[in-house]
Amino acid sequence: MKQTNFICQQCGYKSLKWIGKCPECDNWNCFAEEVVQKISAKNRPVPDVLSKPELLSEIRSISNLRIKTDICELDHVLGGGIVEGSVVLVGGAPGIGKSTLLLQVCNVLGRKGKKVFYISAEESVQQTKMRAERIGLKDNLYIVSETNLDIIIGHIKKICPDVIIVDSVQVLYWDSISSAPGSVSQVRECAGRLTFLAKNSGISVFLVGHVTKDGSLAGPRVLEHLVDCVLYFEGEDQTNFRILRAIKNRFGSTNEIGIFEMTSLGLKEVANPSEMFLCERPKQTSGSVVVSTMEGTRPLLVEIQALVSQTNFGLPTRRATGIDFNRAALLTAVLEKRAHFALQTQDIFLNVAGGVKIVETAVDLAVIIAIASSFKEKPVCANDVIFGEVGLGGEVRAVSQANLRLNEAKKLGFERVILPKGNLRLLEDRFVDQGLSLVGVADIGEALDVIF
Repeated sequence: MKQTNFICQQCGYKSLKWIGKCPECDNWNCFAEEVVQKISAKNRPVPDVLSKPELLSEIRSISNLRIKTDICELDHVLGGGIVEGSVVLVGGAPGIGKSTLLLQVCNVLGRKGKKVFYISAEESVQQTKMRAERIGLKDNLYIVSETNLDIIIGHIKKICPDVIIVDSVQVLYWDSISSAPGSVSQVRECAGRLTFLAKNSGISVFLVGHVTKDGSLAGPRVLEHLVDCVLYFEGEDQTNFRILRAIKNRFGSTNEIGIFEMTSLGLKEVANPSEMFLCERPKQTSGSVVVSTMEGTRPLLVEIQALVSQTNFGLPTRRATGIDFNRAALLTAVLEKRAHFALQTQDIFLNVAGGVKIVETAVDLAVIIAIASSFKEKPVCANDVIFGEVGLGGEVRAVSQANLRLNEAKKLGFERVILPKGNLRLLEDRFVDQGLSLVGVADIGEALDVIF
């Protein structure tokens, strides 16, 4: 009689019986039944070269092991290029541009003389060729349509490529496991063997991953722990702009983003994201505020929009897009209590233009000013940039990397910056010499007086 386990599809937690809620990750209805099968030792991957200890001084630096893709936005997100022997997981909604971007990487690497092996596990080689011809890719790319991992590894050992792209890891299967492709066991073992191959051969591997309906990567959570870098593609269906975000990177900074525009010839990188986000900003409209935010090490200027209107029902409606809803509710309460705004009967809608999601607290002051501007029907000066964290007492707290935020504001021609007094004391005088007016505020009452 075969033994079965129930495994959580989100975190990999194992149970002997089916349960409705996972005790590890608190998700509901996420358990799948799988047959337990012991894998013999002979089926385990064996390294071609035995590992040996090395002196730290004899190990080559990572900076010498990177391969530039010449796609500046992608290199920026990866931390400077593709690291030899690294494993990168790329996730995103269907049709958002994952395969297109990776084929553009193949095109650049092929021109540099690198040998690239593309495993098209979901499409035929003819379909992949059609997409490759659209972006002008021709040489130094080996393509195979295969899902059997043993056959794929045989091809890899025969070709000896520099870079491998697997599209996608959820449809691969290993004969030694009886469960279906896409199951927790299959995804974990296939990704584990490819990672093992990358670390022992120095081949860089890109894995394309499916996403669930809530936008997270499908498969066990251990998949993200196995790889060196996790990249997420974000973007709205109504726009052509795509955001590539690094949420994990062992070779660079996390939360870096790259901005791309989808065109008929593939993904085109956006050289100045701040200018792109502000190109359609209304100049004399209440509720519109420009804020300087940080995405990793990159400063971005984005527009925060607020709409405050009289509610038609007993309970006012509150909505937030691109900003954490709980944080927006907290800031609304601070504005009501500390600045005496009567918002109890007002519907409040907040939006970050351009589809950007902001998680840092440095946008607090801009959110409060946007709500106040819409409530008072008084527009904020079009040449103002605002940033600062707001506490529950209404105080405006200093934020990190103020110099980078001011540089971005100056580069785009803004004339005045409203910022915390704590940052103003530590800033250099060169911003004033360059014609940028800096106004420090200690609380939201002082900020409202300065702006209105």
